[in-house]
Amino acid sequence: MAWKPNSIVASLALLFSVVVAALVVIASVIGYPYVAKVYDGIRVKLPEYPTARNTRWLDQNWKDQREWFHHADQGTATFHIPYEWFMALEQPEISLTSVGLLSDPVYLDRFGFIPDPANPKLGLPIGMARGKAMVDATAQPWKNPRAPYNDLTRIGLTCAACHTGRFTYNGTEFLVDGGPALTDLGKFRTALGLSLFFTSVVPYRFDRFAEKIIGPDPSEVEKSQLRAQLGKILAQGKWLSDLDTMVAPQSVVEGFGRLDALNRIGNEVFAVDLKTPANYAATSAPVHFPRIWDASWFDWVQYNASIEQPMVRNAGEAMGVSAMINLTDARGGLYNSGIEFVNLDRIEKSLAGKQPNASTGFTGLKSPQWPSELPPIDKTLAGQGAALYREHCQRCHLPPVSSAEFWTSDFWSLPDGRTVERYPGERYLRVPIVRITEIGTDPAQAQDMLDRKVAVPKELDISSDSFGLALGEVTAKTVKHWYEGQTPPVSPEKREDMNGYRDNGIQAPLAYKARPLNGIWATPPYLHNGSVPNLYALLSPVSERPTKFYLGNRAYDPVNVGYSTDRLENGFELDTRLRGNTNTGHEFNGDGTKQNEKGGVIGRLLTPGERRALVEFLKTM
Repeated sequence: MAWKPNSIVASLALLFSVVVAALVVIASVIGYPYVAKVYDGIRVKLPEYPTARNTRWLDQNWKDQREWFHHADQGTATFHIPYEWFMALEQPEISLTSVGLLSDPVYLDRFGFIPDPANPKLGLPIGMARGKAMVDATAQPWKNPRAPYNDLTRIGLTCAACHTGRFTYNGTEFLVDGGPALTDLGKFRTALGLSLFFTSVVPYRFDRFAEKIIGPDPSEVEKSQLRAQLGKILAQGKWLSDLDTMVAPQSVVEGFGRLDALNRIGNEVFAVDLKTPANYAATSAPVHFPRIWDASWFDWVQYNASIEQPMVRNAGEAMGVSAMINLTDARGGLYNSGIEFVNLDRIEKSLAGKQPNASTGFTGLKSPQWPSELPPIDKTLAGQGAALYREHCQRCHLPPVSSAEFWTSDFWSLPDGRTVERYPGERYLRVPIVRITEIGTDPAQAQDMLDRKVAVPKELDISSDSFGLALGEVTAKTVKHWYEGQTPPVSPEKREDMNGYRDNGIQAPLAYKARPLNGIWATPPYLHNGSVPNLYALLSPVSERPTKFYLGNRAYDPVNVGYSTDRLENGFELDTRLRGNTNTGHEFNGDGTKQNEKGGVIGRLLTPGERRALVEFLKTM
C-alpha cells in the first residue's frame, strides 16, 4: 500500500513549524557539503527565468554526436549517491506533504542544467550520465535493501555539464555545443545536501523515499538498511563540509558559470581519494568554463597551458568529478579505477575530428556562426574592425581560422623536442603563452597551481610533491593500470592512439595561453576568470569595466556582446575587487609606444568607435 498522509498531518503542521529553527541549527552541525549555507533559513534561493518560446541548437557539425555526448558515462559518481536516489529525492523545502522532486527538469534548470527533452526515459539534464553499478570505498556495489538486492547505479557529471552554453534573445534560447555552461554547482551542492538531510529528519519524507527506492510496503528491516546507507552518506557529507569550512577563509565563491576546476580535481584526488585532509586546498581561483572546440589540436591546454596529453587531461577531469580510484588499499589494486576510458577516447576523437589542415579546416566540433535571429552584422564596421584585429589582436590570438594565413607552418608544428611524426601529417597548433607580468590578468589560477604542494605516500611511487606534477603522475599511472589490466593488454600502438600521440607533459608557468577567437562572441563572460561581462568592456580601460556585476543572466546583449548585467534576483554578484576575481589586465590604454605597454597594458587606447568596430568584427569569427 502506497504511503499517504493521514489526518494527523494537519495537527502536526503548526508544531512542525516551531521545530524548523531547530532543524536549521542541527543542519549546521551534522550537514552535507554546504548544508549550513542555507538561504532564508531553509531554502536555496534561485533565479526565476522566463520560459523561452523556441529553442535552437547552433550548427556546429555536431548533430550526429550530440545526443550521445550529452550523457556519455565517464565513470563518475559526482554526487556520491546512486542514480535511483537522485531520482527519488525531494526538493529541499520543509513540508510534511510531498514536494516536487529534486530531479524535476524545471527545478534543475534554475541551477543552469539544460533540460533534455530528447531523452525523457533517462530523465536527466544535459551533462548528467547514468553509469554502471555504484561502488563504495571498498569497491563493493551499493544494493537495494530488497531481494533480489539489485545493484544501484551511479550518476555523475560528464563533459557536457560544463561545456554546453546557452543564451536567450527575443524569446529564443540558443544552445551552444562545447560552449561555457552557465550552471551554479555550488548552489546545487547546497540543494542536494539539504534534500538528503531533510529526507533523514523531516517526518514522513523518509517513508516516501523508502517506497520509491525499495518498493511498496517496505519492511522495517529494509528501511533500517536504507537509513544506514543514508547515514553513511550524511557522515561523508559532514567530513567534506568540515574540509570546506577549514579552507573557507581562503576560498572564493564561484557562482554561475565558474569553477575552480584544478583545485577541485586536486582535492578529490589528494584529499578525498587519498583520505588525507591536509591536502585539501581552498577554491581560490575560479575560472570561467572554457569553450572546447578546436582544443584537441592545441599543443597545451588549460588556461595556464599546464597539460599536454588528451588522455591525462580527460582522465584527470573524470577523477575530479568523483570517478572511483583506489589510492589507499594495495589489496584492491592501487590505481584501480572506475573511469570509462573507452568513452573518454570516443569523446576526444569526436571533438577533434581528423587532423586539420588548410583544405579541410577543423572537422570535429566546430565553433558557431552568428545566427540570423540576432541583429545583422554591420559589414562596413566589421571591415574596419578586421584591420584593428590585425593591428592589436593577431600577434597573440593568431589570424582568423578562416584565413589561409592561420594554416601556415609558422603556427603548426610537432611538440617541443620532437622531429619525427607519429602519423603522417601530424601537427598541433602552437598557442602563444603570455606571461602574467605582460598580460596583467588575475594571477590566482596560475600562481596557486605553481605553489600548491601535496603529501603522497611512498607506496604510490610519485616523484614530486608539486601538485601539477603529482597529479600528472597519478593520472598517468591510473591510465597505465587500465591499459595493462585489459585482456589482452592494450597494445603500444593503441595506447599511443588513445593518448592522442602526445607525451604526458605537465608544466605550471606563471602565464596564460592565448587561443584563437573563433566563436568568441558565444562565450561570455570574458578573461579566464569570467571577470569582464562583455567584449566592449574587455576592449575598454580597466577603469571603465564594471567593478561588480551579476552572473546568471541568460539574456544576450548583441551590441556589447555578452550577457545582460542587470541585477538578477538570486543570481551571483561577482566582485572584481577580490583576489581570484580581479578584472585587470588585457588592457588597451597605452599611448602607442612599446614603453607604455607594461603592467597589463597591451596596446594603445582604442576610441569608442574603434571598440565598436572591433566588436563587430569579432562577431564574424
